[in-house]
Amino acid sequence: MEYLHVILEFIKTWYWIPILLLYIGVIGAILIENRNPAKTISWIMVIVFLPVIGMLLYYFFGQKYNKIRRIKRTTDAQTTRLQAEWKRLEPYMEKDLELISEKIGGLYRVHGFLKNERLSSPTVGNRVKLLNNGEEKFKDMLVDLRSATHSIHMEYYIFELDQIGKEILEILEEKATNGVHVRLLLDSLGSSKVVKYLTRKKDSKIDFRPFLPVTFTSLANSNYRNHRKIAVIDSEVAYIGGINISDRYINEPKRNNLVFWRDTSVRIEGAAVNMLQISFWNSWDIADGTPYMLEEGYLRNTVRDYRVGDAAVSLVSSDPGSTGPYNMEAILVAIGEAEKKIQLVTPYYVPSDELSTALKVAAATGIEVELMLPEASDSYIVQHASLSFVRPLLERGVKVYFYKKGFVHAKTITIDGKLSFIGTVNLDIRSFYINYEVAAVISDEILCGQMVERFELDKADSELMTLEEWKKRPSWKRSLDSLCRLLAPLL
Repeated sequence: MEYLHVILEFIKTWYWIPILLLYIGVIGAILIENRNPAKTISWIMVIVFLPVIGMLLYYFFGQKYNKIRRIKRTTDAQTTRLQAEWKRLEPYMEKDLELISEKIGGLYRVHGFLKNERLSSPTVGNRVKLLNNGEEKFKDMLVDLRSATHSIHMEYYIFELDQIGKEILEILEEKATNGVHVRLLLDSLGSSKVVKYLTRKKDSKIDFRPFLPVTFTSLANSNYRNHRKIAVIDSEVAYIGGINISDRYINEPKRNNLVFWRDTSVRIEGAAVNMLQISFWNSWDIADGTPYMLEEGYLRNTVRDYRVGDAAVSLVSSDPGSTGPYNMEAILVAIGEAEKKIQLVTPYYVPSDELSTALKVAAATGIEVELMLPEASDSYIVQHASLSFVRPLLERGVKVYFYKKGFVHAKTITIDGKLSFIGTVNLDIRSFYINYEVAAVISDEILCGQMVERFELDKADSELMTLEEWKKRPSWKRSLDSLCRLLAPLL
């Protein structure tokens, strides 16, 4: 007993030493990672001022993602073949870039950047169709799904068991039963109900995989989510954009939606579909899906003179293990080449310093910069954090509109009416650095014109915020904005 008493007294006196060493070790690890200074300071402040809780938050949400640990089974032979094909197509890509340059001038450098980083082959001769809101997207998608004869690949952040979700699941089951290769990849947090449903449904013919499932031993990875929303059907048609599989995106009386959801997707036909097919294959491999070879009918339209339209399309993908924040970098390239007008729509504006500076500089040089945000967000903290970033834009001449008709969830950018980004990427740090994201970069006169028209229509349902109006907001609201902004690097 006396021995035990001595041990307890020792612990009471010197308990702080192992705790201090633990803190020093964690803070040292954060510094060694060489992450963004603002984010480094934010995490250190959280750990120092929120003992224990701060350590737990860092364990769950702050650790740097290690891509090497996640990619377990990349098929070496297939990867080698893709690299060889890339080298073979290099001269053709350069010719395509010349064609794109003739049409859109310096903005072609966005496509060139993606090609040089080997993120995407620039493709010309695609057909693209702009789809506004769920009522337009699902009308076309259901037709394409029912017409599938070879394969259906779907990768979604949110897939709900509501009316549209059940209708699509029924089609997928029917197609899989009839011999169509159906692969469904869902984020384990965003689509938790469908993940549970399909996991328990032992007789399902759908080849289903949850992406980064969260268990007790993988809690540290729960911060990294697959935010992508793509579908590839028969290797001929693809969908990409901000619209998840959910009734909330369909603005019809029978859906009983309380909020009007304004969103954007695009339907693509042509050689660009191959890029989305390869993107899905990579995600499927990360999720430990049953291996399959792309040459088994999954890559089509590889003939360079194959044309179904006039659109140039490239793909920009990024993930927490990417060498760089490619989506942000592609946007910066586009902003740098803008000459007249930049129109951006995002539900969440918590920008990186690079993006914020680029927009302010563009406006200061005389380019018309217009940013559209929702008047009411679905995230209280993000809403106020976003507002804290608005004032510097207003001071430099950026026009900021707040959408009032409902919730604007679109993630789009249009430059000079010549080049558009349509995808899953919000203008926030999470999309740039943490999530799995994807966007289509499209140069098409008709679609880009439609994007400009859509922005003008949405402006009619929005209110322009001026610097004077911003200053009139109550001081407590502006203080709350600043407080929420402190959490920006962690959001």
